[in-house]
Amino acid sequence: MNTTLIIIIAVFSVLAILFFSLRAKIKNTPPVKDSEKIITLTDKNFQHQINAKTILVDFWASWCAPCRMMAPVLNEVSEEIDKVFVGKINIDEYQSVAAKYNVRNIPTMIIFKNGKEVDRIVGIKSKSYLLQQINRIK
Repeated sequence: MNTTLIIIIAVFSVLAILFFSLRAKIKNTPPVKDSEKIITLTDKNFQHQINAKTILVDFWASWCAPCRMMAPVLNEVSEEIDKVFVGKINIDEYQSVAAKYNVRNIPTMIIFKNGKEVDRIVGIKSKSYLLQQINRIK
């Protein structure tokens, strides 16, 4: 009985150490610089940027590890697509915009066409998936 208890405690200890070390590694991952093709959105330019074009808008926050994981994917998407733009808006700085579009989870990416929401993507997605969604709407 004591041996079983010792094994269980050892396994949980190893799992806890792995969890906290991975968490620290993700948390300390430096942010990826945005591509020059990505438009930085604010509450001032948001409506202007989503009108009269097709744009994929990434709602993100600096503390969000999945958002940081999506940054290189969005950079690649922005470099590969023509006639569709990619924009990012920080929900910590512009909470009113996130609230207006009912963004409850991040990362959330919304595709707007001529100012209207046509698709919503929540969570981490691959480049191929994002390109497929964009091409479906184009």
